[in-house]
Amino acid sequence: MAKVNHEQIEQAVRLILEAVGEDPNREGLLDTPKRVAKMYAEVFSGLNEDPKEHFQTVFGEDHEELVLVKDIPFFSMCEHHLVPFFGKAHVAYIPKGGKVTGLSKLARAVEAVAKRPQLQERITSTVADSIIETLDPHGVMVVVEAEHMCMTMRGVKKPGASTVTTAVRGVLKDDQAARSEILTLIKQS
Repeated sequence: MAKVNHEQIEQAVRLILEAVGEDPNREGLLDTPKRVAKMYAEVFSGLNEDPKEHFQTVFGEDHEELVLVKDIPFFSMCEHHLVPFFGKAHVAYIPKGGKVTGLSKLARAVEAVAKRPQLQERITSTVADSIIETLDPHGVMVVVEAEHMCMTMRGVKKPGASTVTTAVRGVLKDDQAARSEILTLIKQS
């Protein structure tokens, strides 16, 4: 992937400020283009990262029961409006063949996928598919809950509205009891 072009972002931010009627040379705005460029480099750093890379490290462990990491906080940018959405991801999988990954790798994959211009639905399915394709588990379930600023601060203006998306793969697709167990565990504090 291409490296972030800070200078181009700075020029664009200056143009936006002018277009909304601001003076980009005003004291409070002088460094804003530079700050926004730096922020965008950080917020979109996932564009240069493949979430599957986080699952290359596996451990041999005779465990073929549920593994769930819940309440993984994330921040992303809506690709339609370039405003943030944020929430929690819950990632569950049932290992197969003694192949387990580090728990932090699940959180790192969520972060890599979220740090792109994004849709919540795509975060959910990309994380699930990355686990399926690299770990080949019996099953995967990813649940993402988020609040979208494009619904909170503009448009319909409904702060507090939460969007929930799920992606279910493998044996969990047809195992209603296992899915219910995961959802119950997610709801527990």
